[in-house]
Amino acid sequence: MRILRIGTRGSLLAKWQAESIRKRVFAAAGVEAEIVIIKTAGDRMQQAPLTQIGGKGIFIKELEEALLEESIDLAVHSVKDIPTDTPSRLMFPAVCRRDDVRDCLVGSTLASLRQGARVGTSSLRRQAQVLHIRPDLDFRDLRGNVDTRLRKVESGEYDAILLAKAGLDRLGVSQRISEILSPDVCMPAVGQGAIAVECRLKDTETADILAPLDDAETRTAIIAERALLAALQGGCQVPLGAWARIERGELVLEACVSSVDGVQYVKQRATAPPDQAAALGEHMARLLIEAGAQSILEEVSRQRG
Repeated sequence: MRILRIGTRGSLLAKWQAESIRKRVFAAAGVEAEIVIIKTAGDRMQQAPLTQIGGKGIFIKELEEALLEESIDLAVHSVKDIPTDTPSRLMFPAVCRRDDVRDCLVGSTLASLRQGARVGTSSLRRQAQVLHIRPDLDFRDLRGNVDTRLRKVESGEYDAILLAKAGLDRLGVSQRISEILSPDVCMPAVGQGAIAVECRLKDTETADILAPLDDAETRTAIIAERALLAALQGGCQVPLGAWARIERGELVLEACVSSVDGVQYVKQRATAPPDQAAALGEHMARLLIEAGAQSILEEVSRQRG
């Protein structure tokens, strides 16, 4: 019997995600699978800020290369790590049902943080949106896997850290959360909370095995969010928040763009039928640009360049 090789990064969270796919593949299709750990550029350069090493694809490039070289059969990714341009010889037969999209604080609530408190995050998006509400906070770059980040707030190096709630939920450490931030306060990253599985385009057998794992509603939301990201030509390190979901049969997309210091901030909301997800994402990009997002994104690009 064929044993599928599942490629993943080596962090605890990535391995949890790969293991959840391995179990679901067996449950859905009775297919055995083994997990293959692959180190990515993002894992190797843990000391450098993401803004310096360029966020696009640094957590998935080596996994995609392993797929193309046929040393693995499928790769498991957090959707928010996937660039908008993926290799033409690869495909995503499964976008799994999305978990909680929200961000959270560990160490303190937003209201109880003292003036000038040190807050850790590797995300320009989180930093920009929270500074919009609390411009007094002192944001510091925070890299490393989830357990490393939690230790840094425990040790007092940071007064609080910002993380995706879904990651803490998956690792069983939700009790560490001090406050869950509403999307009105901190709009999630494109694809946040969702896991996608990638395989070779020609490998229809693996695609068929993965098909039952696909969640149509999540896929629709992700199409809208990623169409917006592509239209704004944004990578991982753009202060863009977006959240698409189906409400009462209608696809709703909210999005915001903010300057790194949080001073400039534009937010828009639009709706469309679910079968027009990509068009809705492109429409949202135009709405944001008309509201002033272009100058904000150009300034962010200049600051990073």
